[in-house]
Amino acid sequence: MTNGLYSPVEEAKKAALEVLLHNAHGPCNGLPRTAGWGYPEPYTRDLLIASLGILASENEKLIRVLRQVLETLAKNQSERGHMPSLVHDAEDRGASDTTPLFLLALALYRRVTGDNLFLEDAAEKALIWMEYQSPDDRVMVAQLPTSDWRDEQWVLGYGLFVNTVVHAYLPLFGYHERAAELRGLMRKFTIRSESQHRHVHEGLVVPHKPYYALWSYKVHNNERFDLLGNSLAVITGMSSHTRSQSLISWVESECEALKDRGDLSGNLPPCLFPYIRPEDPDWRPRYAIYNNPGDYHNGGIWPFICGFYVVAVLAAGYPKLAREKLISLTQQVQTARNTDLAFGFNEWIRAGDGTPRGQDWQTWSAAMYLYAATCVEKEKVIFFEKTAVVEKS
Repeated sequence: MTNGLYSPVEEAKKAALEVLLHNAHGPCNGLPRTAGWGYPEPYTRDLLIASLGILASENEKLIRVLRQVLETLAKNQSERGHMPSLVHDAEDRGASDTTPLFLLALALYRRVTGDNLFLEDAAEKALIWMEYQSPDDRVMVAQLPTSDWRDEQWVLGYGLFVNTVVHAYLPLFGYHERAAELRGLMRKFTIRSESQHRHVHEGLVVPHKPYYALWSYKVHNNERFDLLGNSLAVITGMSSHTRSQSLISWVESECEALKDRGDLSGNLPPCLFPYIRPEDPDWRPRYAIYNNPGDYHNGGIWPFICGFYVVAVLAAGYPKLAREKLISLTQQVQTARNTDLAFGFNEWIRAGDGTPRGQDWQTWSAAMYLYAATCVEKEKVIFFEKTAVVEKS
């Protein structure tokens, strides 16, 4: 990376660290804030996703705060092993992604600190909870609609994102055969017929496309492109190297088409496409309030997800393109609703016109920028080196 490109990245990394330190203590039992001025609460999924950037930063204060988050979650874990949606509130339950994200963050924390038995009882309970999330009693887990990070979008049954998180933590806990079984199940063709043989498992591979479907369950499925889930599939090695390269090329081509139609501004992909429109069968009336085409979960640009995408591009073996995407993300995280801020690290951006629509100084936006920038700088997919193939430029 040339100095001319690297200077703004270094500036943005320092700003991201400032955001994380600012958000490290909030009004809820001293736990971190989810955003600098909005979201004072400690949302579990946001803070656990942010663990990748926190651990990659090697900042001792932030790592201590992450330990506090993990310990508080363990204290508020349900009797059966489920993790709450708010770190400090044991009664705020129902999320499908908090428990697998806890296991992932805990495993990475142990790896970085060397504290290999940290929260062992909580880990064992969480692992058992996840075993019971598989309707067919195998390894692929299912969820209810609006129960993962997309609390305004319908993801039913075997969702891609949650299963990629499961695939990420399984080998970290030594369950390599289970991870291989999950890869095999996910790679089967999506079932489309009205009838199916009992021995055939519905998978998430989309025929004639290089990506995994958003979700599938029995004869039902949704084949829209989920950027977060597919990026994690590449990073964690769920997707083969050849398939990962085809996936990245496909995303870049589709984004150019979106820009040509006026549906995308800038050089970063939206979280979902094609966008769900009112005439589509998977449109729901509530989307008219929160999820219009190109907005929020229906194709908004989320900087934290774009951080995962940058790393996925690197993992697929495209370091030059990863640097280019990091520069685009560097420009994007400057966008703010508060014009006095040099760096907004906003929650999400409207795809059509590039305007920031969420909260500024979002914890996971800053953390995932740090993670992406550090990976690109080192030309290494940190924490997932054994599953990613990175070719030196």
